[in-house]
Amino acid sequence: MEKMIRPLTKEDLPKLKAMETGIEDDYVIRVFDRISSGNNKLFGLFTNDQLVSVGGLTVFAKHYAMLGRMRSDLRYRGNDLSTSLMSQVLEEAFKLPDIKWVGANTQEENIPAQRVLKKIGLAERHISYGASALDVSSLENGGTPWKREEDISNKRQWLRKLFIDSAAVFPYECYYPFPASEEMFDDKQIAGWNFFVNPQGDRLLITKKDFKKYNYLQAVFPFEDVLDQPGLWETIALAHQQLASELRKETHIWMDLTKQQASALPENHPFNLPSPWMLFGKGK
Repeated sequence: MEKMIRPLTKEDLPKLKAMETGIEDDYVIRVFDRISSGNNKLFGLFTNDQLVSVGGLTVFAKHYAMLGRMRSDLRYRGNDLSTSLMSQVLEEAFKLPDIKWVGANTQEENIPAQRVLKKIGLAERHISYGASALDVSSLENGGTPWKREEDISNKRQWLRKLFIDSAAVFPYECYYPFPASEEMFDDKQIAGWNFFVNPQGDRLLITKKDFKKYNYLQAVFPFEDVLDQPGLWETIALAHQQLASELRKETHIWMDLTKQQASALPENHPFNLPSPWMLFGKGK
């Protein structure tokens, strides 16, 4: 079976549509133009000019790449095609001049994808729920919303203390967490994010706008005591209300929750908690 791997172009879209992946309404087909250009690259493995496996990469903050969009034709599974392809995609990612770390984020229930990632040399780095909700007012406890931090240098100090110094995983975008570094954060970006500090000065909440099919307020709270901080959920709810008012569209709330944070939520919590996401990766 003659195999060839190459970047996909718009001329390959009919071949992508002809693949039998078992995925209904596949977003890779819907947004093909966007995910095969710019910071995105999409690769295909062909056998005898037939597209049988697809995978890609996206560059974030110039120094990080996330692998993904893995799917193979059901008629050709069992031939390690995805492993062959993603091994090549990993090589292509590290060929990019500024890339320092390459990862992949897959759900805990997706055992086949985990096998592929381990085979190409990526190690498990982090696990969290991609928790989403439309309203978190049921978690409020009567506290006062926290004070906003506006100073860029203070914001960067918080990022160093909580993420950069320990290379802790930072939720850079919804679905896309990475180990933090100084290069991840530029001043313009930090200025656009909202930082809130509790009255004691020992807890930080970051909120930022994102779009992944839906509008999101992404809330970052890197502490386990999600229910023990007066004013935390009032602050999130207020930031959510302000963003929804600004966008004039339905806006969801997104939080990357550790398993410990998720287990602390009350039984009637408002979050949708699908299978947790496992972050795999390796440095250059």
